[in-house]
Amino acid sequence: MDLEHYADELRQQFLLAAEAHGDEARGVAERLVGLLDSAVQVAMLGLLSEAADELTRDLAPDTVELRLRGMAPSFAVTRAESAGGNGGQVFGVPDSGPPAEAAGEDNTPARINFRPPEHLKVRVEEAAQREGLSVNAWLVRVTAAALSGQSERGAVMSNRFRGWVR
Repeated sequence: MDLEHYADELRQQFLLAAEAHGDEARGVAERLVGLLDSAVQVAMLGLLSEAADELTRDLAPDTVELRLRGMAPSFAVTRAESAGGNGGQVFGVPDSGPPAEAAGEDNTPARINFRPPEHLKVRVEEAAQREGLSVNAWLVRVTAAALSGQSERGAVMSNRFRGWVR
């Protein structure tokens, strides 16, 4: 996706608006337009990132991600039920897929209002980022695993401890 077209349009509109206020305003605008280029690019990337997050919320458990090659953004869609046998990988992170009990269930997204305390929200965001997922996709995966009797790492949850103790 080429953002340069949109940046050019914004530059032209900015210069056109300055021209209406005379030569001095146009001169100032010409000097400022070069300084605004990187800020405009960052703002557009922020907009695209928010759009990807909103699409991910609406398409859960599928995810939409914004990827950059240099400053050229593109969207990548990862389906929860991976087509083509690629294992549902997102940035090289294997998708464990839906738990066995959830397979075959209706995957129509539903909304839920979740308001965790700030410290928990931060930990959820960090965990999702570590796995290369959106917060929504991570929460869907963890919730499905918890409801099927698995922890987020896929181990069976119980009140017993296993391992070695010294």
